[in-house]
Amino acid sequence: MPLDVVHAGYLPLLDSASLVVAVRLGFAERYGLDLKLHRERSWATVRDRMSVGHFDCAQMPAPLPIAMSLSLGPLNTETFAPMVLNTGGNAVTVGNEVAAALKDEAPTDQSPAAIGAALRFAVARLSERKGRQIRFAVVHRFSCHNYDLRYWLAACGIRPDTDVEITVVPPSLMPEALSSGQIDGFSAGEPWNTIAVRNGAGAIVATKAEIAPNSPEKVLGTSRAFVDDRRDVCERLIKCLLEAGQWCDALENRPALAELMAEARHVAVDETHLMPGLTGELETAPGERRIVGSFLSFSCQGNRPDAGYARWLYRQMMRWGHGRADPTAASIVEKVYQPSVFGTATSADQAPSAGPTATFEPLRFSLFDDGRSNLLSK
Repeated sequence: MPLDVVHAGYLPLLDSASLVVAVRLGFAERYGLDLKLHRERSWATVRDRMSVGHFDCAQMPAPLPIAMSLSLGPLNTETFAPMVLNTGGNAVTVGNEVAAALKDEAPTDQSPAAIGAALRFAVARLSERKGRQIRFAVVHRFSCHNYDLRYWLAACGIRPDTDVEITVVPPSLMPEALSSGQIDGFSAGEPWNTIAVRNGAGAIVATKAEIAPNSPEKVLGTSRAFVDDRRDVCERLIKCLLEAGQWCDALENRPALAELMAEARHVAVDETHLMPGLTGELETAPGERRIVGSFLSFSCQGNRPDAGYARWLYRQMMRWGHGRADPTAASIVEKVYQPSVFGTATSADQAPSAGPTATFEPLRFSLFDDGRSNLLSK
């Protein structure tokens, strides 16, 4: 019997591993799928090729299907997220000048709250010295890198777009942009934080696993036609990606996974740059290491899409002026992270017992113990 062809876009990031493993280790073929991966350089290209029908599905930052469904970009199409591919995997890296200013502030510990408090003073001093805003880069406007960074900065008293500038740079270019002084810091997935540190360009100061623990990072974005007209294929794809994710998360497989992802056709970096992100043993600065628990997970309860998280992302879009607040938009957001396909693809007892509610209660990811958690609801 011929295999069902599925075209999927992805970026050369460590958290694309479940897609790569699904193809390279035969999980896709086992489920009757000929999964064809298309490696792209930027999320804008993934969005555009998805919008014009080149892809059936793609690895996407969690907010991107929402933005596409709300027509917030130049090219858009109704997009769903029937599965979360991974949680965690991102970090915030700052250049040497910012890192030195942080050390001068002597944060009391390495928690994001303490680092953020020190960063507030460092940003103020450096901005005055440079005569311009400190510039952070994120991988896309509609990305968790952007919204997690904005949440963290704002919670620590740094006003995004006022105290600091936030711009967009493709993830693979961020280490060079940092070392050349084009940016002062960035929020990106691995291995680009590790590479920046090892190139002597800066230091890792916070991670997504600490700022927004257990929250979705990349999702499987799909077209309406793929969900509606090829439902069986979509369900089989979810099953194979779940199995691939379990393989990726097994500790004994991490060295083999690093070797596989390092190949030129995938991330195309030395495999030693990939191991920190897979183990959570991060090299935060030259000669400095820190273990971050659950830094990157491919197989967990978070694989199931949660409409509550979509609502939280929608709130962040509205908070920063990136989306419109109206009942029509809210109703569209509710449909993007529907768990029904995931439920039928796995087992009956995982299917939702009722439809999503229309209330907008944000998920509580707060890491701060100083009363700033109410920022999540703004």
